[in-house]
Amino acid sequence: MHIPTITAPTVAIAGSTDRFPVRRIFCVGQNYADHAREMGSDPDRQEPFFFSKPADAVVENGSALPFPPQTEDLHHEVELVVALGNGGKDVAVEDAAAMIFGAGVGIDLTRRDLQAAAKKAGRPWDMAKGFDRSAPVAALTPGVPAAAGSIALAIDGETRQSGDLSMMIWSVPEIIATLSTFVELAPGDLIFTGTPAGVGPIRRGQAVRATVDGFEPLEVTFTA
Repeated sequence: MHIPTITAPTVAIAGSTDRFPVRRIFCVGQNYADHAREMGSDPDRQEPFFFSKPADAVVENGSALPFPPQTEDLHHEVELVVALGNGGKDVAVEDAAAMIFGAGVGIDLTRRDLQAAAKKAGRPWDMAKGFDRSAPVAALTPGVPAAAGSIALAIDGETRQSGDLSMMIWSVPEIIATLSTFVELAPGDLIFTGTPAGVGPIRRGQAVRATVDGFEPLEVTFTA
């Protein structure tokens, strides 16, 4: 019997030929008040909640992507992505920043129609969030990201999302600390930290550009 050889997915590192190995991908939901409201939630009462994507959902910057199957309502969610260089469990907020290797720009692609159907039926979101090529990520910049700075996304040159990292309900250290009470975090983990308002559909043939101040822009296109 042949035992397959599996190579770990990786993300580029800005200014280096080295690559960051991806162990797991976690995402925090509704971490910007305006986005929580547009999704029908109350940001004043919303505790952080998390979902996952498979590690091999990462997509290289500049990729041309096939339009995902089983959806007619693919949505974009631009996010700051934090990469962990150290792990831990029950981490104190004041110790969380020391776990960060670096950060970059990501897009949480969502099959919104499948998510809506899953919510209505009380079923898991896995196929709405964790599908193939659902996590484009630009090159990581080493170091702890700033707590403020613009975050935006445009489709075919038209701005669709625009906000600031300072608008996060839960800061990056708070996200890391809270997540570490649910799972033991480890080097190689990526954390998508939430998206501002303005999420919406991507059509076949469109080009998407996501930006966060201080990081390499992320650009992907979708086949017609």
